[in-house]
Amino acid sequence: MDRAQIVHENFLRRTAEADLPPGPGPTGVLKNAQAVRLFRAQVLSRQLDRISREMQKAGEGFYTIGSSGHEGMAAVAHALRPTDIAFLHYRDAAFQIARADQVPGQNMAWDMLLSFACASQDPISGGRHKVLGSRALMIPPQTSTIASHLPKAVGAAFSIGACRRRAPEHQMLPTDAIAMCSFGDASLNHSTAQGAINTAGWTAVQATPLPLLFVCEDNGIGISTKTPTGWVEASMRHRAGLRYFRANGLDLYDTYAVAQEAAHYVRTQRKPAFLHLGAVRLYGHAGADVATSYLPKAEVEADEANDPLLHSARLLAEAGALTPEAARRVYEETGARLTRLRAEVVTCPHLKTACDVMASLIPSKRPCRPTNGPTPAARGQAFGADLKAMEQPQPMSRLINWALTDLMLTHPEITLMGEDVGLKGGVYGVTQKLQTRFGKDRVIDTLLDEQSILGLAIGMGQNGFIPIPEIQFLAYLHNAEDQLRGEAATLPFFSNGQFTNPMVLRIAGLGYQKGFGGHFHNDNSLAVLRDIPGVIIACPSHGADAACMLRECVRLAREEQRVVVFIEPIALYPMRDLHHDKDGAWMRTYPAPDRSIPLGEVGVTGDGTDLAIVTYGNGHYLSQQAHHRLEANGIKSRVIDMRWLAPLPGDALLKATAGCGQILIVDECRRTGSQSEALMAFFVEAGRGPAIRIAAEDSFIATGPAYAAPLPSADQIVATACAMTGHAP
Repeated sequence: MDRAQIVHENFLRRTAEADLPPGPGPTGVLKNAQAVRLFRAQVLSRQLDRISREMQKAGEGFYTIGSSGHEGMAAVAHALRPTDIAFLHYRDAAFQIARADQVPGQNMAWDMLLSFACASQDPISGGRHKVLGSRALMIPPQTSTIASHLPKAVGAAFSIGACRRRAPEHQMLPTDAIAMCSFGDASLNHSTAQGAINTAGWTAVQATPLPLLFVCEDNGIGISTKTPTGWVEASMRHRAGLRYFRANGLDLYDTYAVAQEAAHYVRTQRKPAFLHLGAVRLYGHAGADVATSYLPKAEVEADEANDPLLHSARLLAEAGALTPEAARRVYEETGARLTRLRAEVVTCPHLKTACDVMASLIPSKRPCRPTNGPTPAARGQAFGADLKAMEQPQPMSRLINWALTDLMLTHPEITLMGEDVGLKGGVYGVTQKLQTRFGKDRVIDTLLDEQSILGLAIGMGQNGFIPIPEIQFLAYLHNAEDQLRGEAATLPFFSNGQFTNPMVLRIAGLGYQKGFGGHFHNDNSLAVLRDIPGVIIACPSHGADAACMLRECVRLAREEQRVVVFIEPIALYPMRDLHHDKDGAWMRTYPAPDRSIPLGEVGVTGDGTDLAIVTYGNGHYLSQQAHHRLEANGIKSRVIDMRWLAPLPGDALLKATAGCGQILIVDECRRTGSQSEALMAFFVEAGRGPAIRIAAEDSFIATGPAYAAPLPSADQIVATACAMTGHAP
């Protein structure tokens, strides 16, 4: 049977008969007028669930997850301020509706119906998804993710305290705000949730301000898997650094009182708290899920008898705020109003073209204060003796360090974070001296959790900072890749560009480290990054390019609000020589602070027309060695360093290869899923070629003398080039 219809009829019948569930009377500080407002928000949330199901059945609406049973979150909304950023559980329509009641000019009934219909006028996603969210209400949109929003909530809370010390130009949150994130009891068990909660406690015990309220909505089940009785409280009540609160989410008055107490604690103490909120789940999980297919009918009916709207009707009656008959009229009038609005909303237009859908992948540029760079005095104080060393060629690691220093002097909103980036200066010394130069609040040694590192960056980016997080090794990214794919990259897409989280993510990676680490430290696959829409991938091959490209990456994040990944080839960090021992030919002098390399600009060495070698990173280094040998063998070649791997610099590549008889692609990543696959397709589709590729084998990398066996080599490049051009090797 249709459980939604049963719940609907139960409410009408039981309010008509004043047959309401028993429970404690109204307590706390909730006044009658406010209680009625919250009840209206609960009713609108419930009736929107009903209308969305009807729209789906009629082919007028699309997949949604209902909020029925979780209407107690309306009281949590009123316990907070509308300027407190809220990362919501997908069942929290009542929270958003109640918050809209606190902000003039909002029409949540209309807005949510637009979302159900995926209408292009939907004010949050522009018709891309049914999501909760509102820029005016400080609610970034979330899709139906499982706890992946918790790490960035930690980051947002951290950013509030950081703004008190150093306010960025584009600060979004008040310095007395708090952050709130809500989630279900099943999501609590996800490693992402546990990592975020652990990070919050780890931060708090060090007396670092972290005004964050976790709200766990405990309905006792995740789809069909029960949460053990008492599990949430047992696992959370005594967590270090975290204050535990518990409220009955079926009781509007109790929820408001406890949520207000928890919010006051977080706001005044600047410490995290955990609000454990009891709830019931009505109708099943979502869509076509039928709870009675895996739960005894008696359990389903018991939850329906505990409908929070029925409890609210009882409490309002006992408080003298609203009679059961009046509560039923509110319910019926709300349903009738939504039916009228539905007839109008289904006539609204939808997105039609790929361009329509993709329009929000790349955020709009934002105005930024002009920067003139650091003064000579500031540079002198920061660099000290390094200023003199800038006159001499240096390896890549040192030039990146200097570029970061200049950027941090120029842009006070830049913050670095990662494992060992501060005191130690990174595994390879790239961030040495930066914590001494800029302090622990701008160069943050994090705990060893990649999800928390990226969450910190995402949350800080949403509050005006320009985060530069570091993932210590490329293979470590896989522990947290959803923070890029499911959170950072999707935020502008699902918010129609209203919310962004710009960052420059530095990752040390790729292969060719001699005898160190094996596959976990020599990871030569970028496939996990290349297919994320909207993400920019940069990969320099020598120090001067690294410094100039890093400056462009920061500009892209700061002005264009982009998510940028900066891949630093570990094997090239210390590289000094190119052709023979102590020739120093791979080192460069530090480029002037005002020099940069624009997105999409490739590097070209030579002007030969026999062969164009297209490559990047370590492949560029090897190709330069091969280029020297090929020239000596009479093969006129040119080497093209892509620099920018995504988006593919197509126009620049066509221009750089113009006039060349053949193209050789040298790719240090694996044959499957590599850049070379995309480049081969690109050149074929452009009518440019013929093209041949050299790529790494589909293998992990070994430790020891065989480290380079699966990888391209200069000898392989020379042999292939000779075969392509008909020259003897």
